[in-house]
Amino acid sequence: MGQLRQEVEPAEVGLDPTALDRLDGHFARRVDDGRLPGYLVSVSRHGRVAHLTTYGLRDREAGLPVEPDTVWRIYSMTKPIVSVAALMLHEEGLFDLDDPVARHLPAFAEPRVYAGGAGPDVTTHPAKGPILIRHLLTHTAGMTMGSYHAHPVEDFYRAAGVEPSDPPDADLAEACAVYARLPLQFEPGTEWNYSVATNVVGHLVEVLSGRPLDVFLAERIFRPLGMSDAGFWVGRDQAERLAVLYAEDEEGGVGPAPGRPLHSRPRLCSANGGMVASAHDYHRFMELLRGRGELDGFRLLTPQTVDAMAARRGELDGFRLLTPQTVDAMAANHLPGDLRTFGSPVHDQPDNAGVGFGLGVSVVTDPDRSGTPSTPGTYGWSGAATTTFWVDPRHDLTVQFLGQVRPAAAPTFLRELKEFLHEAVAD
Repeated sequence: MGQLRQEVEPAEVGLDPTALDRLDGHFARRVDDGRLPGYLVSVSRHGRVAHLTTYGLRDREAGLPVEPDTVWRIYSMTKPIVSVAALMLHEEGLFDLDDPVARHLPAFAEPRVYAGGAGPDVTTHPAKGPILIRHLLTHTAGMTMGSYHAHPVEDFYRAAGVEPSDPPDADLAEACAVYARLPLQFEPGTEWNYSVATNVVGHLVEVLSGRPLDVFLAERIFRPLGMSDAGFWVGRDQAERLAVLYAEDEEGGVGPAPGRPLHSRPRLCSANGGMVASAHDYHRFMELLRGRGELDGFRLLTPQTVDAMAARRGELDGFRLLTPQTVDAMAANHLPGDLRTFGSPVHDQPDNAGVGFGLGVSVVTDPDRSGTPSTPGTYGWSGAATTTFWVDPRHDLTVQFLGQVRPAAAPTFLRELKEFLHEAVAD
């Protein structure tokens, strides 16, 4: 089990401790006024943790505090991890970003696109072109979810049990078979819509690697990086550290809420949002991205290489998962400037003004239009239970905020967090 610790005083790495104190005070008030049970925030600069705060309760009913080793439901912060897994296989030559998905997953061979109508009167036509793997990673495949209630195609998703993202009692292969039968909301590559596409990426990882998604992630990412709590379920030693999930009530407070069962391996390891992790785990992942695919030195190629490196870990400086060029591509905007978006219930920019999308992460393209203080090239993503992370290459900064309330207050909290962190960068 890893535990995150503060490594340096903020001023030593150009962060204003007074601004960070204001951040802590602000979110402590959010806990004290009942809007958050608890939270953890960490800020690292130049690879060293300069600010780490825990406050409030991971289990309000039992009176258990948030601690540095608390385990959190990270929901859609799963997506960047699965995207990295896919990009590792891309680097190994197992697929090209512009491969049709159907080359590897034949069920997607004949997509149909919404043409008009609603309910039983919906009409479709054959797609003008194939769904590409690039489209899955950038959420431009034409797929959606059943939970938006904004487009007639979502009725098909709800009828198939895809609300919000995973069909009931299915594994990833069976879920993808369901998705492949549903109409697309638009022609592949022409618009952006946050969707179930990362589950398809997860199954693609399974098919290309010959391993279940959870096994691949454990062997190729979690174990080498020391992400000891990350996964799709919790063991006995983790269960007490798991933060209880809450949701807002009608009075503006929060109460316990149902979530995915996490005490045994699920049949569907959701690439869309099924993972848990500790702050230490996600810090390791963020630092891998900040290091452009490297956590001090070596690139991982095969399971045998992973085993050999793990056995000699004390002798090695570290690990490389991806080349710098691949991480740069992941963190670059792949959306045309005029691409219309439907928005996302997780992200705080419903029209993506000033924000583009890379290969599994959002990317700031125009801070003046983004609505929150930021720098060009900052990238990251958020989760449905008030969690977020970002990497700011210009300031050599990584930030994570881990909470446990879904969903409505999260965008407000995350904007506030960005404002405080913008003030804290002193050089």
